[in-house]
Amino acid sequence: MRLAEIRPFHAIRYDFERLNRDLSAVLAPPYDILDQADKDRLLAGSDRNVVKLDLPHVPPGDEGPAEAYRGSADDLQAWIADGTLVREAEPVLFAYHQAFDYAGQEFVRRSLIAAVELHPFEDGVVLPHEHVFSGPKADRLALMKATRCALSPILGLIDDPEDRIGGALADVVSAKPDATGTLDGVENRVWRIADPSVIGAVQEAMAGKLIYIADGHHRYGTALNYRDELTTELGHDLAPDHPARFCLFVLASMDDPGCLVLPTHRVFTDSAITARGLVDAWSAGCNSCAPAEADIGVYDGQTGETLSLAFSNRSRLAELEPERSEAWCGLDLAYLHRYLIDELLTVNVLNGKPPAITYPKSDEQARKLADSVGAVAVFVKATPMEHLRAVCEAGDLMPHKSTYFYPKVATGLVIQPLE
Repeated sequence: MRLAEIRPFHAIRYDFERLNRDLSAVLAPPYDILDQADKDRLLAGSDRNVVKLDLPHVPPGDEGPAEAYRGSADDLQAWIADGTLVREAEPVLFAYHQAFDYAGQEFVRRSLIAAVELHPFEDGVVLPHEHVFSGPKADRLALMKATRCALSPILGLIDDPEDRIGGALADVVSAKPDATGTLDGVENRVWRIADPSVIGAVQEAMAGKLIYIADGHHRYGTALNYRDELTTELGHDLAPDHPARFCLFVLASMDDPGCLVLPTHRVFTDSAITARGLVDAWSAGCNSCAPAEADIGVYDGQTGETLSLAFSNRSRLAELEPERSEAWCGLDLAYLHRYLIDELLTVNVLNGKPPAITYPKSDEQARKLADSVGAVAVFVKATPMEHLRAVCEAGDLMPHKSTYFYPKVATGLVIQPLE
């Protein structure tokens, strides 16, 4: 079996010196969590914010007009011409740390920015954990074809319990970062790596590893489509070192204490669904329990009451989905969606009409939304990292919104040219 290969690349980046090594004004969150108001706010801070390049069309769920993507390409070239952006003369990697607070604790997620060789998912080298949709891939492909660049990275996870990559980068990150930038309360730090000996040590540490996609499934699918379209357009295979054979990744260890997976809760916004109604509908699959023993919590936005439920019929999932892997059948969210929601609620109570569900990313957001419309929130637990690994390696995919990796990787640290 072939395994993942990483390479340094001729990165395009902001001129660190020109910005006094502070990238705060030019960084942006990933495009797929932004709306027009977010874009306007970021551009008000700097008209050279990367969001101008990376989010030409709002919302990015479908392909936009061609002129929007041409505008990004024109701006990219103008920023290179005037020195806002510079292209590395030699291939480089970057060490990347994100320092942040969560739940009263301080964390640092340590990672590496590199070009990763593309593999179709069936190769079992780069492993997905969620479904992708055609609309976002069409938008990203139009942008990639216009700019000839990968503008935002994919977050990938690797199994590195001995911290071999951290060891290879120890001397690099002991020095002052080449640039920092604060975004949404997270301090992003980057170190440029051009030393061939360090690059070689990192590549050796990566040898034999699989890559599990955490965030960026649509970007990865887009990179595959771009490579294949370019191959067809040229009429021959791309050279082994052609940059379009690789895609831009931030690689973090599953074993890093700063690599957090948070829960994404569910809010049922249909006024016909009540907390007590859900508990009754789910009685065949759940028992009331003490909060400490709960698999889920059901919060009533009308009364402020929270009901604690434990799953009581887990074997039912394998009966409903005999083709699914054992790892998938062990997921709390698979049980919630396939059995409790699809079977016991949608079929038995709602006459086959699926309920409207939104996906808040914190307890506070879920409670506020439920309170504001008198709705019902379902609080879920975070998916453990070992469950993600097991489902990926089984070749299965998780239910929608099963993971929320925090913090989000910043866009604007580096750009990968594809020619």
